[in-house]
Amino acid sequence: MSALAALIRRDIRIALRVGGGALIGVLFFLTVTVLMPFAVGPDLALLSRLGPAILWLGALLASLLTLDRLFTADHEDGSLDLIVMSRTPLELACAAKALAHWIAAGLPLIIATPVLGLLLNLDGTATLAVAATLLAGTPALTFTGMIGAALAVTLHRGGLLLAVLVLPLSIPVLIFGVAASQAAISGALPFGTPFSILCALSLASLVIGPFAAAASLRHGLD
Repeated sequence: MSALAALIRRDIRIALRVGGGALIGVLFFLTVTVLMPFAVGPDLALLSRLGPAILWLGALLASLLTLDRLFTADHEDGSLDLIVMSRTPLELACAAKALAHWIAAGLPLIIATPVLGLLLNLDGTATLAVAATLLAGTPALTFTGMIGAALAVTLHRGGLLLAVLVLPLSIPVLIFGVAASQAAISGALPFGTPFSILCALSLASLVIGPFAAAASLRHGLD
């Protein structure tokens, strides 16, 4: 467990450094959200209806933007080979790296949501609903994207391959995340149903993602 904790701390430190990737994702998320009111125009009612979808789409693209560094940096400096050959199960190491990525790149997006909700004319209930769905759903984006990152790590044009692999797998998370947010805002539909499905997607990705990523790394590095 100490080795996994050390790996998590190491990856968080690297991600938070300039050029580590986490800051790029947060800045992209902020840029998309800040520019969207200018694109929508002065219709505040329309902006508030689109707000949850804007925040979720920004979070999805920001996550995709930073996932390519999940294994690439370790592969380039040779530390990925050491991780694969260590006595720590590779599945647990992959889970630790994904958790570190989510803490460094996903959690700041959730923290920024209340402030950005003001720019999108969201009230307190809507902002809280979006933040709750992002907290429940962004782990699924990270752990699902980890599979694509593992497949692309040894390939040229890995970033393009990562987008092709991860985007289709992320669409259900986007759909149910926006649906749960809209249900909490409108009250016309029950919030629990899409939110439960969103939580189930995250739990499934937490179980499947590390095993699929570990298998991809073993095959790609052989």
